[in-house]
Amino acid sequence: MTKTDVNLQMINGDSSATAGGLEYALELMVFAESLARRDEAALTTAREALASAAGSAVLVDAAAVAGNFQRMVRIADAAGIPLDERNIIATIDIREQLDLQRFGSAANSRSTTLSDRLKAVFMKPLMKFVMRRIDRKANTGNH
Repeated sequence: MTKTDVNLQMINGDSSATAGGLEYALELMVFAESLARRDEAALTTAREALASAAGSAVLVDAAAVAGNFQRMVRIADAAGIPLDERNIIATIDIREQLDLQRFGSAANSRSTTLSDRLKAVFMKPLMKFVMRRIDRKANTGNH
């Protein structure tokens, strides 16, 4: 929506990936990686680096997002919740770029079909349009 160029490989821990216009991207990536790896020494260093670069409010927000994500993922994995049809189509590119099939929980969702890929070609422009409208309404206060 914002036309910010973000290299999704940063999500996979590729510190050589450029972040485009994403503020504090490297510090956030290192924080998230050390948290996910449960490396206490690295997490301490990453926490300090993020707080130093972005401030304590960003550190608290990042920790809250990470904690909430961990909670949601564990619930979804434990319950075996699959991706719904709409999200299978909407996330084809992202799931492939991040190689999410490598995770065991991917078995809870069906594989992407040729029909899904064709639907995605037509749905992508529509989804962008809808998301921009939602963003516009949210930013102008017209709820």
